Amino acid sequence: MSRLLNDFNQSLHKGFIDKHISHKGNYTPKLLVNNKNEKVLSTIIDELQKCETFYFSVAFITESGLASLKAQLLDLSNKGVKGKILTSNYLGFNSPKMYGELLKLKNVEVRLTDIAGFHAKGYIFEHKDYSSMVIGSSNLTSNALKVNYEHNVLLSTMKNGDLVDSVKSEFDLLWQKSTPLTEQWINSYKESFEYRSLEKLAEVEQTQMLLAGKVKKSVEIVPNLMQAEALRSLKAIRDKAKDKALIISATGTGKTILCALDVREVNPNKFLFIVHNEGILNRAKEEFKKVLPIKNDSDFGLLTGKHRDVDAKYLFATIQTLSRDDNFKQFDENEFDYIVFDEAHRSAASTYQRVFNYFKPKFMLGMTATPERSDELSIFELFDYNIAYEIRLQAALESDILCPFHYFGVTDYVHQGIKEDDVTKLRYLTSDERVNYIIQKTDYYGYSGEILQGLIFVSSKKEAYDLADKLSSKGIKSVALTGDDSVNYRQIVIEKLKEGKINYIITVDLFNEGIDIPEVNQVVMLRPTESSIIFIQQLGRGLRKSSNKEYVTVIDFIGNYKTNYLIPIALSGDQSQNKDNYKKFLTNNDSINGVSTINFEEVAKKQIYNSLDAVSLNQNKLILKAYEEVENRLGHMPLLMDFIQQHSIDPSVIFSKFSNYYEFLVRYKKIDTLLTENESKNLVFFSRQIAPGLKRIDSLVLEELLKNELTYDELKNKMLNEVKDITEDDIDTSLRILDFSFYNAGIEKIYGSPIIERNERMIRLSDAFTNALSNQTFNMFLEDLIELSKYNNEKYQKGKNGLILYNKYSREDFSKIFNWNKNGSSVIMGYMIKSQEMPIFITYDKHEDISDSTKYEDEFLSQDELKWFTKSNRTLESKEVQKILSHRAKGIKMYIFVQKKDDDGIYFYYLGTAGYIEGSEKQDKMPNGSNVVTMDLALDKAVRDDIYRYLTN
Repeated sequence: MSRLLNDFNQSLHKGFIDKHISHKGNYTPKLLVNNKNEKVLSTIIDELQKCETFYFSVAFITESGLASLKAQLLDLSNKGVKGKILTSNYLGFNSPKMYGELLKLKNVEVRLTDIAGFHAKGYIFEHKDYSSMVIGSSNLTSNALKVNYEHNVLLSTMKNGDLVDSVKSEFDLLWQKSTPLTEQWINSYKESFEYRSLEKLAEVEQTQMLLAGKVKKSVEIVPNLMQAEALRSLKAIRDKAKDKALIISATGTGKTILCALDVREVNPNKFLFIVHNEGILNRAKEEFKKVLPIKNDSDFGLLTGKHRDVDAKYLFATIQTLSRDDNFKQFDENEFDYIVFDEAHRSAASTYQRVFNYFKPKFMLGMTATPERSDELSIFELFDYNIAYEIRLQAALESDILCPFHYFGVTDYVHQGIKEDDVTKLRYLTSDERVNYIIQKTDYYGYSGEILQGLIFVSSKKEAYDLADKLSSKGIKSVALTGDDSVNYRQIVIEKLKEGKINYIITVDLFNEGIDIPEVNQVVMLRPTESSIIFIQQLGRGLRKSSNKEYVTVIDFIGNYKTNYLIPIALSGDQSQNKDNYKKFLTNNDSINGVSTINFEEVAKKQIYNSLDAVSLNQNKLILKAYEEVENRLGHMPLLMDFIQQHSIDPSVIFSKFSNYYEFLVRYKKIDTLLTENESKNLVFFSRQIAPGLKRIDSLVLEELLKNELTYDELKNKMLNEVKDITEDDIDTSLRILDFSFYNAGIEKIYGSPIIERNERMIRLSDAFTNALSNQTFNMFLEDLIELSKYNNEKYQKGKNGLILYNKYSREDFSKIFNWNKNGSSVIMGYMIKSQEMPIFITYDKHEDISDSTKYEDEFLSQDELKWFTKSNRTLESKEVQKILSHRAKGIKMYIFVQKKDDDGIYFYYLGTAGYIEGSEKQDKMPNGSNVVTMDLALDKAVRDDIYRYLTN
């Protein structure tokens, strides 16, 4: 029986007969649902990326649902993989425009069935040796694939299986009787579709008129969940007698409505709203009128170059007008009870400061999407470091505040077979070839709605003008706008885009902030990403909801740029500077919640990986910048947990550059109190050995001993009674770590004096450590490191003490987890057999310059098998090899750890346990002629798709 057949037998047994069998179940039937941890879309993408051909039989398809798969389908097309989609016009659900999008898929043949009541939802994938299918309730719509509560089943069968044969035969039968999708068919369908749409529109309008006749006053606007939380926070700040607060919220998340809701709650006698742009001012006034139950319009006034409604209860002013002495000084400094500074990051400017310092309201609120520090003053300091609420992009999308988006990282133009890494050459390249390439990509990925209304961001004014001319000459009406254009002209062009009279506005960075064009349904980035903040500002131009679109398409042309690593930083909102986080983000199809998706063409993704590999994210200047940003937010020296709470740099990045945080603070003169040499070395120990949170027991034992000295039995009984899932060996290992007996001789040179002392009866803190605890500054750092250890253990180790699949571990980590008496990092070379454990550490891509005696060619044969080499100078008769071949009989467990390349450092992905495949062993030779034994190992659980692709690509 082949391994594949045996695997199928066991998978079916586990899936349909006995769930308790300890089989990895590579082909076990699986229920697919949408929840926080998994999405139906992810499985479909994973199956697409592995398949040789595919067949979809789906009744309902939306443009947004199809967009979720476009990047993957294009990659398949480039590999020569073809597929078929069978759908219908059942109930008139599918739109003519969606059918047009289907025709863009060059590797997909589409047909329509006219069978009555066609309601199928099936996705079939043909692989090399087997077939798989997703069958259930999910249509090809964004909600069905990512949000709705759905029930689908992933089934796998051998090629000769009856189920796949029946499903495929049914598909083929319908296919033969179906009509090919053509432009002519779409045009014919469009006429009847528009007629039905007009009928529905008439019904809706009639209903609205009836409702309007019944409703005599405006419905009260109720805050959404995020706004309600922010309002509670604002009230709590005022209850503490604080008179200033700051709201940080992405563009389009309803800051103005939130502000109006708070003003409604406070009900000030007089209110002032200050902004830098008159267009924004008028919109803000209208938003307030919707929220505030005021009958008289005269209560709302403007203070601008043309309007002087200074007696209005609710006054909306431009800073340009208000900041003149004769304007703001006409008011008493206490005249306004509540003042709002919109775009509060501008408040440090001199024009704002005159107004800011003059007025003394009962409450002052700042609102901004980008609170980064100005060159003059800290915005956080201006508002007394009271951050009432911060609405992040991910949370806003989950809460359905913003318009969903489909982001596509696409490969930039290749000029004469060479990817330009000289930005000056490619950025200004507006040849017909490149323009045609841009049109091809923007057309393929499309837009939501009937008319293209897009923004294109480029790198220079010259490129903007040239590209606008070239696109316009090809029938795509485009206008370039730059800082050279007057405000009036800009507004005229913006109105043309809103009305659909032009298709694109092309600019450099004119629209990074302060511009509101809800109608934008496509954002194109034709410049390198050089700032994660500007990236999000430009993406945000399309995120405001509008009736003309269901989603916004974001197309990012990714060239061979050194700064590509900023893309996952921007999209994830993760400022940790942790490369692993960004690599996981790139491989995770579930990286963003809601119906929004993030997609990369394969080549573009590789370019981001290359950029991540090349860049050093632990540079001193980056750490210092992160420190100053958090210090700026808090108004005092941050501790390590402050970096976590402020979503800033991962403390492990600091430790990778500095021995401890105290050393960093001393280097940059951020602290006055100095520690002794031993105290600093002890902090190195806690930073490297306790803070990572590898085992929960370590920090718990330490905390217990900080309270008082104990006998071993007292400590053991207390820990075993209070802490789940630990053993006496775990406690012993923690004690060996704290008294340094776990480490090799000479460790005191790095870590200082041991933390504890032990004799036959008592366990107590060492004298040196006890003296250190009398230092208040040392204590502060120690408590911070213990809290960080608890946080890391919960986040990465799920509160446990063992190995977690797909986490990264070092050889030393393995020694601790399995309670070895000594650190094994210096003796575990490629592998080691100790007691009943055999850890195997594999570097998948090895440097070319390693010695011929270590050029092992370990490789994955599949997602659950790998070819493995023993150490050199081994034969089939070697005692070590014989022990490995009989590892099951001897009760020895193999643990597999793999890193992609040597540059990844000391950490390896844990891929689970494995076993030798009988009969696969073979005597072989290394490049230098020395003996080596190769064998195949079978992983007990197939490697997760994203990790496998990352390691093997």
